[in-house]
Amino acid sequence: MPDPRYKKKSKNLSGEEENRICTNQWDRYKRARDNGHLEYISMAQKCDAFYRGDQWDQMDIAALDEEGRPALTINTILPTVNTVIGEQSTRRMDINFKPRRNADEETAVVLNKLFKQIGDNNKLDWVESQVFTDGLIQDRGYFDVRMDFSDHMEGEIKITSEDPLDILIDPDAKEWDPKTWTEVFKTRWMTTDEIEELYGQKKADRLRTIAENGSSFGLDSIEYEESRYGEANTGLEYREDATSEADEVGSVRAIRVVERQHRKLMNCEFYVDPESGDMREVPMGWSKQKKSKFANEFGLGLIEKLVRKVKWTVTADKVVLHDGWSPYSDFTIVPYFPYWRRGKPFGMVRNLLSPQEQLNKISSQELHIVNTTANSGWMVESGSLVGMTADDLEEHGAQTGLVLEYNRGSQPPAKIPHNTIPTGLDRIAQKAAFNVKEISGIGDSMLGTDSAEVSGVAIRAKQERGALMIQVPLDNLTKTRQYLAENMLGLIQSFYTEERVIQVTNEEDPMKPREPLVVNEMTPEGIVVNDLTVGEYDVIVGTAPARDNFDDIQFAQALELKQLGVPIPDDVIIEYSNLQRKNELARRIRVQTGQEPPTEEEAKIMQFQAEAQIKQIELQLAQLEAEVGKTQSEAQLNAAKAQDLMEIDPQIQVAKLQAQLQIKREELELRRALSSDTNQMRIGQSDTQAAVKMATTVISNK
Repeated sequence: MPDPRYKKKSKNLSGEEENRICTNQWDRYKRARDNGHLEYISMAQKCDAFYRGDQWDQMDIAALDEEGRPALTINTILPTVNTVIGEQSTRRMDINFKPRRNADEETAVVLNKLFKQIGDNNKLDWVESQVFTDGLIQDRGYFDVRMDFSDHMEGEIKITSEDPLDILIDPDAKEWDPKTWTEVFKTRWMTTDEIEELYGQKKADRLRTIAENGSSFGLDSIEYEESRYGEANTGLEYREDATSEADEVGSVRAIRVVERQHRKLMNCEFYVDPESGDMREVPMGWSKQKKSKFANEFGLGLIEKLVRKVKWTVTADKVVLHDGWSPYSDFTIVPYFPYWRRGKPFGMVRNLLSPQEQLNKISSQELHIVNTTANSGWMVESGSLVGMTADDLEEHGAQTGLVLEYNRGSQPPAKIPHNTIPTGLDRIAQKAAFNVKEISGIGDSMLGTDSAEVSGVAIRAKQERGALMIQVPLDNLTKTRQYLAENMLGLIQSFYTEERVIQVTNEEDPMKPREPLVVNEMTPEGIVVNDLTVGEYDVIVGTAPARDNFDDIQFAQALELKQLGVPIPDDVIIEYSNLQRKNELARRIRVQTGQEPPTEEEAKIMQFQAEAQIKQIELQLAQLEAEVGKTQSEAQLNAAKAQDLMEIDPQIQVAKLQAQLQIKREELELRRALSSDTNQMRIGQSDTQAAVKMATTVISNK
């Protein structure tokens, strides 16, 4: 139903005008209903029943039970459809916006984040799976995209899936795009209490009066407690000439509410940019003064143009619940059709009904033949049995170890030859099962039921071929995603006009709390930051694996690149893994490598370790100084005694020790400098360790 914020715009109608609107609405509904929708409902319900395993007509089951025949259900449709649904679940929607005109890359990035936030709020992956499943099974699936003001004063985009049986599309539609449709209906049964809650007591009381007087449009418009004209919500059977009087058919149970979105021509004003030629419609309800002020402020021109606008009319029998211009530029309904041929949509199950029925009937006949083979009956001469009657033989004749006694001279009881299984009956059953796979394109490889002797290469080739067979419904899902994203972009630019804060996921660390992002923010200089209302954007539709599969793929690829020599950090590989405490482990690795500041506790531990290392270096330095003094004394003594010119000069050894002493002093200064600044300790830890290692190496070499 239209949002209550716009319901008040409906003007007060005279009785004659209200009757004209309701009559026209009902006539348009009947035209859409009688031009294919009733037949569609019958087929959609049958397809849904076959998917659930309810594949036999009740009259056929009764006839088979009377004859003692079985009615088997070998449901091959269920795994076939589930395979395609599973394939769709691994290809999640990935929408990106690309700036086209009067737009910038920064705002496009904000739009991408906002789209993901809206999708997350609406559980869009689950909603899309429901729409996709409806399309495969019942030929059609529908999104409904509109603004919801129940949780936010400025409104938020709400995306739901609609029951395909409740949606009636334009009978004259020849194209998929709803922008080319003239009208679309949504109908459902509502109680008078529900109507009173949404539209007020006055209108609900009028509907009660109409129902009691029997002056309604018929039993397809008002449902009574005692009426028996088909299943609820379908209207498969109805009587236009029914009197509908309360004393004949009982009290009112529900009333059909018809919601119709249709296009009408209307003169609208547009702002025109004289430089770029871009046009933007003037918001409805603006006064003449406000329009002129806005145009003068931004240097825009004003023109009037005849355009097709969406009008929203909601009626219940002969009462208008709402009639006014839609706040949206397009229909709220976004369709999904697995297959579309010149205005004739159809799904996957429809073409599997006949081979499924064939398989069930042949399998049931095979079982019946086997059952009759076990006990085909007896031929007995009258009065020949001793100690038992023919009825006893009928009851116990199939028991193991049966002993028959018959009178001397009479014909012995003889078993009636059983019917033989017709030659080729088993092959007909195999053909029926093969037809299901052939028509759907879902073979044994796609189902994972290939025999063990089939090679992996052959299985992979068959799976790729099967993926091509189901590419059509998946490509058509991409088309639906395109229309859905375009509708959402239009709503964002029309309704997300005020400054608001949205919560978005931290892309660097998805496990962190969400971060606030401000859109349409006005700076003190009068500049609007992240202005979503201006610019034109292209919608780029892609696919992304499901989250679990995506992480596994990223982990495998990261390991492969690491082995090839690509310097991928270890903490990134850890985050792509499935370890239970991977985030904590990755953080520890970043701390150890100096990429992330340590915690207060870790900083204290590192401070203590640094001070201990400083003390150790001071002791080593004192030992080196003592050794230098001792070596210098020995060098002077040896120099006085040396006589041979070829002897090594002791001063060389002193120089080496002095070099070691200088290294230790520099290392000590570095340690003290690092320990004095806790915040920089993590950066210098690895450098200090390298200096210690170098000094140790020099000492050992000397």
